[in-house]
Amino acid sequence: MVVVGQAADADEALALAAATEADVCILDLGIAGGGPDLVAQIRELRPRLRILVFTMQRPEQMALKVLSLGAAGFLGKSCPPEEIPVAVRAVAAGRRYVSEQVAAILADRVVGGGPDEAHQRLSVRELEVFNRLARGQGPSEIAEALGVSVKSVSTYRSRVLAKMGVERNADLTRYALEHGLLD
Repeated sequence: MVVVGQAADADEALALAAATEADVCILDLGIAGGGPDLVAQIRELRPRLRILVFTMQRPEQMALKVLSLGAAGFLGKSCPPEEIPVAVRAVAAGRRYVSEQVAAILADRVVGGGPDEAHQRLSVRELEVFNRLARGQGPSEIAEALGVSVKSVSTYRSRVLAKMGVERNADLTRYALEHGLLD
């Protein structure tokens, strides 16, 4: 394996994906400007590039979303270090790779045995807004980070509150803490 580059933010990741002929991209969703949509953007630039998402975000919150957006694999940063090269090789060979924990979560969802929690019904963008609201970010800050208008953030906030069945941002923070959704 040869590392051909490293990106500090989403813009650098997109530029690197466009400029290199790498086989695998290990993508941390936590990079500046990152998030699940970055998977789709990279796939649009380089459809054959295999993306392994490597993140601190909880798998029950993010795995299905990034896999449906085109990621070839998903690993949590809490995985054993020896699992990383195994995942990279599997993804490079054209297979999908998820840890045992993620496989169990996905299996539960497929057969309907997993919990149907309110946050799992949110769209990718709604989940991003939910996470930022739960962390105490204001509408202007969220709008700037996501590259949308403050009015759009307000619309997403209304949808999130309705889907979550709560009335205030403080309720979102409490929910996120109770469900272990905050890092």
